[in-house]
Formats: sequence, C-alpha cells, structure tokens
Amino acid sequence: MENNKLGEQDFLVASISQLSISGSASPPVVARFRSDSLLFGSESDSDDAVQFDLSNCQLLKLGPSQSLCISEASDINKEKSYSKGITIQFRNEEESRAFHCAFEQWKKEVVIQGSSLPNGIVSSSASKFDDKIEASSKFDDKIEASSAKMYFHYYGQLLHQQNMLQDYVRTGSYYAAVLENRNDFIDRVVVDVGAGSGILSLFAAQAGAKHVYAVEASDMADYARKLISGNPLLSQRITVIKGKVEEVELPEKADILISEPMGTLLVNERMLESYIIARDRFLVPKGKMFPTIGRIHMAPFSDEYLYIEIANKALFWQQQNYYGVNLTPLHGTAFEGYFSQPVVDAFDPRLLVAPAISHVIDFTSAKEEELYNIDIPLKFVSNTGTRVHGLACWFDVLFDGSTVQRWLTTAPGAPTTHWYQLRCVLAQPIYVMPGQEITGQLHMVAHKAQSYTIHLTLSAKMWGPGAEQGGILQTSSGKLDLKEPYYRMSQPQAYPMSQDQQPHQLLQTQDLQIHSQDDEGSDLLQQSV
Repeated sequence: MENNKLGEQDFLVASISQLSISGSASPPVVARFRSDSLLFGSESDSDDAVQFDLSNCQLLKLGPSQSLCISEASDINKEKSYSKGITIQFRNEEESRAFHCAFEQWKKEVVIQGSSLPNGIVSSSASKFDDKIEASSKFDDKIEASSAKMYFHYYGQLLHQQNMLQDYVRTGSYYAAVLENRNDFIDRVVVDVGAGSGILSLFAAQAGAKHVYAVEASDMADYARKLISGNPLLSQRITVIKGKVEEVELPEKADILISEPMGTLLVNERMLESYIIARDRFLVPKGKMFPTIGRIHMAPFSDEYLYIEIANKALFWQQQNYYGVNLTPLHGTAFEGYFSQPVVDAFDPRLLVAPAISHVIDFTSAKEEELYNIDIPLKFVSNTGTRVHGLACWFDVLFDGSTVQRWLTTAPGAPTTHWYQLRCVLAQPIYVMPGQEITGQLHMVAHKAQSYTIHLTLSAKMWGPGAEQGGILQTSSGKLDLKEPYYRMSQPQAYPMSQDQQPHQLLQTQDLQIHSQDDEGSDLLQQSV
C-alpha cells in the first residue's frame, strides 16, 4: 500500500486506559496517525505503543472530552487474535473535536486506498463514505486539476485574503448580518464553507455559536488556525478542518451554514456548487444559510468610450508593414478576441438604457445541476434613443436572518466592492429608440476551468405603427469567457455623478420578493433624464 497522502499527524492526549483487568490510566501520551495505523505511546518509546488498524477500528464519544477506541479481532485468524479497546481522556473538548475530525479523515484515506487492493477486498466501513467519495469524484470530473491547483494556490496566499478583508462593504455586511441575527447563532453548530482566513468563523463565534467547523481546502487553513488560536476567547469553539467540503467528514450536523461563495457575476469560480453540496451533506432540515439567496441583475447599456477603447485595441493588427510583415490576416481574430472578454469595472448607472431585470438563485433549494447551464430570457424597454453596446450585470445576496434581513449589493452607484460590476460588450452595437423593446437571451454554460462561457444575444424589435405585428430589426450576438475578463477598474469615470443624485435614487435593490424566479419589474432603475 502506498503511503497515506496525509503524511503523519500527532495529538497529545491527557491519558489512555486499556480495557483489561488492570486497566490503569497512563501518563500523557501521543496519539499518532501513521499510514494505515493509529498508535498511542510516548514520544521516546514506541515499543510499548498501543496500535490500532484504521481499517477495522471505531472511535466513539463517551463524553465531551472522553472517547472510546475499539477494534475487532482479525478476520483471518480470530482464534489467535482478540478485540481490544482503550478509553481516551482529552485535555479539553476542543482537542477531542479535532481528534475525531482527524480520525474520520485518516480512516477515509485508508478506505479509499483499500478499495484498490489487488485482492479486491473493500473494508466494510466503506459504505458510510460512499456519498462523500462520489462527491469527491464528481468534483474531480467537473473541474480540471490544473484549474483547481491554481485556484487553491491563489486563495492560499495572505495578500488575496487581505484584499477581500479590506473590502469593507463585503466584510462589514457579513459582520452586521451575523451579529444582528445572534438568535440564529447562539448555541448553534455552524459550518463555514470555504473558510479562508477564518474571519466568518470568528464572527459566528462572536455571535454565540456553540461550535464552528471552518472547512478550507487551501493552505490558508494553516493561517486560519494561527489567526483563530490568537483569539483564545473564541478559539475554543472553532475547529479548522483542511479539505474540500465534498470530501471532509464532520462529527455532527450544522444548524447554519455561512460562506462567501460569490464570484464575479455571482457564479464565477463555481463555488456556489460547493455551497449547495455542503448544504446537502451537513445542514439539518430547515437549517439556515448565510447568504440565503442570490440575484443576478441585468440591463442594456450604452458606452461609446468603452466600445471605442476595446475596438481600438485591435488596430495594432491592421498594420500592413510591421517590420516588413503584414499583420492584417490576424485582425479579425484579434477583434473577436478583445470582445470575448467581459469588462470588470465600476460604471455610472446613467449608462443604463432600460430598467434592470433579475434572475434569482435560492441557495436553500437550488440543485447543483441547475448551475451547470443558466438560461435567462431578456426583455427590456428602452427609455432613450441610443446605441446599445451590450449587457451590464451585477449581483446581490440576501442574509435572511430571523431578526434582520440584510442585503450585500454590488450594484452600480452603490459603494464599490472588490467584485465591481461586469459588462458584456457586443462587437456590433444595435440602435434603439425610446419605447423600443429589446429582447434576447443570456446563456451561461459551466466549464472545467471553474467558470462559464457566456452566450449573449440582444435584438431590437420593431416599434411605432405596426409594431404589434412583431418582427426583429437588428440582432447582435457574442460569445465571452467569464474566466478571462478585462479588468478596467483603474479607468476614470467618464460621467461623474452629480452631487444631488444619490445612488438610492438610481437603484432599488432590496424590494424583490425572495420567492420570485425571474423578476422584471421589482428591481428597477430610476433613470435620470
């Protein structure tokens, strides 16, 4: 058998007592996970160590800080081997929880490796891990290994965590949502999905959570442990577990999930799927989720500056004598390439030419498969005559607490977040007049690089006399890759907001009934003419 990929892990326990006639307690010993075994003994003398085979032993709780470890007699020769067991006394409840989590992780690895042995024998305990193994395999099937490696490397770095922590709209909204809804957290078990630095776990503990399991797959888990241990008043109620939510085992169910799974356009990075998997694996029936729902908002926009900026990037390829080389054969390809990049920046809401519509994703009931293909029909009525250059998008999420319902929004005109807003620019603009209907479709298809391919179509329908007969005047389509955006955040605002125009006059983002699906009228832009 290959060496266990977890390596080796030690726990200091207060004492152990063997279940035998003498049964006296030992002095403090080290519990060591190694390969397919669990050993209890002193640091210096391993000869007297009590050893258990992880494939056929069980760990049972006798109390908050006391457990029982037992193993069955060998199936090969039961006449010459015997069952054995020890009671384990931990120094505190926190160390007991950590040990039980580690035991489940190590036992899982032994089960997975044992299933591929040449003799074909699978441990009888494998059945309890079937759902987890299936979820883990599903993650590997739908996400490229190279993408996952880069993703976890990125979020394993402190500078990126700092960037998110310093988004005070984001961090402050989570803090307020948790602390304003203490009744949802007091004496409850919480799972922090994709815990990162552990900041949300610490918020939950501040709100009075009974215990928080902070699940983090990247190396940031090690930093989270350090940060949490540096806050001793809270750390006794937080356990950091390194691993994917699709794979880890928890000793108990959660009353509430908390997470920050949102990416650009809400769905980028595909962490919403992990959030839903965590719901199905860990959340008690009718348990709460923070956030509870997410909404993607969309509206057509007009921005000549942006369109010209993108189109001009391809001018380089129109040179017919670049050091004696004709570059024009690649101009068309370059032109399409620049327009395949969604633009991420903060824009003035007055660039929008119609009230926004919304697509709702209810995290408490959505199925993982529903996020593989997201199809949103588009229908707007232009409030001005202009050229429409594409579709502007942003999102918000609701924390549906028992005491306070709080929204976190990334809308244009609202305080800027690290998500900014996103615009899909069409290579061929369409012309509209006031009152003219704009229809189309936003179709997003998930791909293995943890993102989406965006297919956008916008059409201007007939207007004026005879419009009731239908018909399309113009249609423009584009294909964009959400994984490869054009970050334009440093660009100056072309249209500064007047001092008498406040963001809340432009956007109403918190008036949608949370049970609706595709709302076209509740979240409107109040456009200044």
